[in-house]
Amino acid sequence: HVPATGSIGPFRITTETSVASGIRRIEAVTGSKAFELALSDRSSLSQIRESYKGAKDLPKSVQATLSKVDSLTKEIETLMRKEAGNVKEDLIKSMVNKNGVNFIACELKLDAKSIKDLAFQLKSEQAPFIGVFASRNNDKAGIAVAVSDDVIADKGLKAGDIIRELAPCIRGGGGGQPMFASAGGTYPEGIKEALSKAEDLI
Repeated sequence: HVPATGSIGPFRITTETSVASGIRRIEAVTGSKAFELALSDRSSLSQIRESYKGAKDLPKSVQATLSKVDSLTKEIETLMRKEAGNVKEDLIKSMVNKNGVNFIACELKLDAKSIKDLAFQLKSEQAPFIGVFASRNNDKAGIAVAVSDDVIADKGLKAGDIIRELAPCIRGGGGGQPMFASAGGTYPEGIKEALSKAEDLI
């Protein structure tokens, strides 16, 4: 509360949100904090302008960069889907029948989303199926397990149970559902042990 509106001084609105129908919540900083925010914004703008030396229209240049990033991101996603398709064919060829189940355990050079998509395709198309897929990124390791519905029903094997057995190999933890589970860890050197252990669990 202030004695008069003039006591507020300069202000900068920081957020505006909807609280309820017809009601908006506005948050702002005033006085010296408003000046500090203005200086911070000006500094950020100067840094951006420095990155676009020679740009006559800064907003247009920034928008062009964002559009290019979006285009390149889509191109990368397309290439990754294509790569995943090639990997899928190789995995099908290398599957082995273990106790009546189509089984594969391997390390893949794909991102987590691509591995998950691939795992779901294989468990649907290659049932009865169990797949254990590992990946690494610098000092991080990941493991994903996919189990087809018929294996869950007939053999009682669940992805969540399998992943809990494998996660310690990469010094991590995880969980999930009976048909798909994943884990992350900090010891990629343990991937080989995890894949070997997975085969013993089937």
